[in-house]
Amino acid sequence: MLKVGDRAPDLNLPDQTGTARKLSELWAKGPVVLYFYPKDETAGCTAEACSFRDRYETFKDAGAEVVGVSKDDVASHASFAQHHRLPYVLLADTQGVARKAYDVKKTLGIIEGRVTYVIDKAGVVRHAFDSQIRPTAHIGEALEVVRTLAR
Repeated sequence: MLKVGDRAPDLNLPDQTGTARKLSELWAKGPVVLYFYPKDETAGCTAEACSFRDRYETFKDAGAEVVGVSKDDVASHASFAQHHRLPYVLLADTQGVARKAYDVKKTLGIIEGRVTYVIDKAGVVRHAFDSQIRPTAHIGEALEVVRTLAR
């Protein structure tokens, strides 16, 4: 897992509309909450995604953007975002390039990891949180860090 103070890898991945998104272009506008989750439409991932949705305006008010990443493809992300009214970017990491670059390990060697990073405007990791079993805890921790960056 990347550590606080590490430079965040800059990647270019398709979002749920098929549009290529470069991470550095997102964090250049303000902090990015980059969260990796195992799979669209699973119980824990849906709870996490909807919790980010429910607090999205609070993140935006604090100057941050929320970005979700999983191995699911563009079509899966489009369906997931529409089904749950997710207002933020979901990136399709079908080849595992982002997971590898951000060193997101599998849990028990089989389940894709659940890790959240807060990246500042300079592209530096300011927070890293890893918890497979507490998916909604990522939201509160990330928001606290974003608020400190806004000061």
